[in-house]
Amino acid sequence: MPPDSTGLSAVVFPDPEKQAFRQATRDCAQAMPGIFAWAVVTGMAMMQSGLTLWQALGMNFIVFAGSAQLAALPLIAAGASPLLVLLTALAVNLRFVIFGASLGPHFAHLPWKKRLWYGYLNGDIVMGYFPQRYAEGGRPAGKAGYYMGICALNWIVWQAGSVAGILMASRIPASWGISFAGTLALLALLIPLVKNAAALSGVSVAGTVAVAGAALPYRLGLLGGVVAGMATALAVDALQGGEEK
Repeated sequence: MPPDSTGLSAVVFPDPEKQAFRQATRDCAQAMPGIFAWAVVTGMAMMQSGLTLWQALGMNFIVFAGSAQLAALPLIAAGASPLLVLLTALAVNLRFVIFGASLGPHFAHLPWKKRLWYGYLNGDIVMGYFPQRYAEGGRPAGKAGYYMGICALNWIVWQAGSVAGILMASRIPASWGISFAGTLALLALLIPLVKNAAALSGVSVAGTVAVAGAALPYRLGLLGGVVAGMATALAVDALQGGEEK
């Protein structure tokens, strides 16, 4: 490398976005075994619900929402109307409205096509790691790279696990306890998100309602838990905001 006018060699600094991307993959790597297990459970559930191979693969890559997929599968198997399946999936994924509102200020400057892509890749794990590093808005170097690092690793591991579950649905014995590993994965993602009274209240109410309604058909107890939990969290957050004023 030729010397510059000061007699010193030019220094090539690494791209901060690439650095942040690699840092993100290192930060969330510990959660990947659980994500993989949960994805395997989802892949198996799709096949056991009567979907064909191509239907399961299509649902996996297009929908890319484990909890919504698992909520919709019993309805599909029972022959429920497409509208009910759609409304159930939307209700279960209402939390992404809150996720999107939280992430919006960070990426509002990007073109809508890129923001749409970011929205597709968003997941629970993103909200477990991204806010810890970037609590405020603005455009610090590396923000997009960090976000994409989490999303890319999560998407790859999820798709790999789901495809494995789809292809091996009839070969994985129940004694392996894969479904329990999936539940542990969700708990590992949930705990870092419970940081205030609103989140704790929402989680407590959602869990209580879901367990109380476990016997309801079409997993309506799960749907009720999601709605009740979100309503409770919003109410507590509004009350806290009023008290602060």
